[in-house]
Amino acid sequence: MTFQLDFLILSLSLLATTVSSLSYRPLQKTVGSPKGTIVARKVDLDEQSGRHIQKREVGLASLYSEHNISVPIDYFHNDTTYEPHSNGTFDLRYWFDASYYKDGGPVIVLQSGETDGTGRLPFLQKGLLHQLAVSTNGIGVVLEHRYYGTSFPTPDLSVKNLRFLTTDQALADMAYFAQNVVFEGLEGKKLTAPETAYFGYGGSYAGAFVAFLRIVYPNVYYGKLSLSVARTISSSGVTEAIWDFWRYYEPVREYGPPDCISTHTKLINVVDNILRNNTEYTSQLKSAFRLEGITYDDDFAQVLSYPIGGWQGRNWDPEINDPSFDDYCGNITNPSLINKATANSTAIVGQLLAAGGYSNYTSALTTPMLNFINYIEQTYVSPVLESDSNKTLDQTYSTHNQTYYALDDLSQTWRSWPYQYCTQYGFLQTGSGVPADRLPLVSRLLTLEYNSLICRYAFNITTPPDTDAINKYGGFDIAYPRLALVDGEEDPWRGASPHSLQAKNGGNRTSSIEEPFLLIKGAVHHWDENGLFPNETTATLPPAPVKEVQAQEVEFVKAWLEEFRAGKP
Repeated sequence: MTFQLDFLILSLSLLATTVSSLSYRPLQKTVGSPKGTIVARKVDLDEQSGRHIQKREVGLASLYSEHNISVPIDYFHNDTTYEPHSNGTFDLRYWFDASYYKDGGPVIVLQSGETDGTGRLPFLQKGLLHQLAVSTNGIGVVLEHRYYGTSFPTPDLSVKNLRFLTTDQALADMAYFAQNVVFEGLEGKKLTAPETAYFGYGGSYAGAFVAFLRIVYPNVYYGKLSLSVARTISSSGVTEAIWDFWRYYEPVREYGPPDCISTHTKLINVVDNILRNNTEYTSQLKSAFRLEGITYDDDFAQVLSYPIGGWQGRNWDPEINDPSFDDYCGNITNPSLINKATANSTAIVGQLLAAGGYSNYTSALTTPMLNFINYIEQTYVSPVLESDSNKTLDQTYSTHNQTYYALDDLSQTWRSWPYQYCTQYGFLQTGSGVPADRLPLVSRLLTLEYNSLICRYAFNITTPPDTDAINKYGGFDIAYPRLALVDGEEDPWRGASPHSLQAKNGGNRTSSIEEPFLLIKGAVHHWDENGLFPNETTATLPPAPVKEVQAQEVEFVKAWLEEFRAGKP
C-alpha cells in the first residue's frame, strides 16, 4: 500500500499533556477508578478540563455528525512487534465542519489524542481549529485516535490485543485518512492528499504526535508503506519521552505563588519525615486527615499530593479554567482557620509538626496544617464516605489494586493511555526523583516503583518503557521545515518539550515563518487551542499573549498554504 502525501501538519507544541492519559490535578475519583492512571497524568486537557468541556459539547453531537473511515489494523507486516499480524480493518471515527469551505481550501485535521474525540468537538466552533478553517476557507476535522472513544480495532483490551496501540500505527492512521477520506456531501470533490493541502494540529500528546507525523513521513518506508508529508504544527507537544519526569512540578515551583509553594513544600516534608523516619506517628497522621482507611502509606501520600497538581488545569478561558490550585493555595496561606472546628486538632497538629521535624515552626505552620487537613477532608474524604456507606477509601484511592487492573474488556477504556506510557512514553511524575537540595512538591514516597504499579499489574510490564521509540523522532531538539512548535511558559509539561531548559541552547531558538518557535507568556497547557465566540470576548479575554500567538499561527499557516499552491516542496 503506497501513499503519496503532501501533509501539512500544524504541530503547535504548547506543552504545558496525557498520563493517565498526559494532566495532573485533584480528581474526584470514583470507586474502582484506575487509580494508577493518574500517577503519570495526562499530557493533554482531558483530565484537566473534561468536566468543563462536557458542558460545552451539549448539542454539538447533533450539530456535527460522526463519521467513520475503515482503516487497516496493522500497517507494518514486516515488524515482529505486531505478530501475529492482522489483515483486518476497523472504523476510525471523525467529525468535520465544511461550513467555510471554498474550492482550493485545505483540510485541517485536529488529532484528538488520548481521549474520546467528542471532547474536541467544541474546537470546531471556536478556538484555533475554527480560526484556521475560517481564514483559509478550509474544512475543520476532529480525528479520533485508535483505541479511544469508539475507535477500537480489537474486541477487548487485553495485553495481546493492545499490541497495535503504538504511535507508529496511529501515525499511519492519520496519513491513511488524508489519502482516502471522502467527506459526506462533498463526494464530487477531490479532497484527499496530495491534491488537497492537509494541515495537522494537536495539543499535548496529540501535539507531539503531529510533530512526529512531520518527521516520519517525508520519505520514510515502513514495509509496504511509503508516505511523503510536507508541512506541520504541534501544540503542547511532549516530544521527549522521559521515564522519571520529576521535573513536571518544577514550573509550579518557579511560577507559583511563593508563599503557597513555600508552605506547601514544608507541609509535604512534614508528612514525608513522619512516613519515612518517624513511623510511630503514621497512624496519628492518617487519622488527622481522616484517611486512616487508606492502608498503604504511598497511597496516603499521593492523596496529600493531589492539590498541587491543579496547576495544569489553569486556563485563561473561564469556562475551562480549573480553580482548584488557587483554591488550595488560598486555603493553606489563609492566616485564619477556614473551618473553626479544626481548632480541636491544634494539639495533635503540634505533635505532628514536631514529629515531622518542624518543632521550631509550630507557630507558623499550625494554621496552614489545619487548613490543609480541612481541604483534604472536604475535597477527597467526605465526598467518598458520604456518598455511599459501602465505599472505602482504599477502593477509591489505592494503586495497589491488582484485581481491578486485571479487567480488560472494552469498557475498561482507562487501559489505553497507561499502556502507551508504560510501553513508550513514561512521564511518571515522582517525588523521589527530586534532587536532595530542594523540597519536593509531592511526596518522596511517589517513586518510580509505586507509580509504575499499574504497568506491572495491568500489563505485566516490569521494565522501563522503550522511550527510544519516541525520542528517535528528535525529542527535545525536534525540528523540521514548516514544523511549528508552540509552548506555554508556565506549563508543567514544558520540561518534556522543545522549550525545555534541557533542550539544546536551553530551549532557545530563532523563530521564523519556516520554523515557528513560540513561547506564550504566562500560559500553561496548550492555551492557544481554545477560543471564545465573538460575544464572549472582552478587553482582556483572550489575553493578549494568546491572541498574538493565534494571529501568528493563522499567518504562517496561510503562508504555508501559498507555498503549497506554488508547489514548493
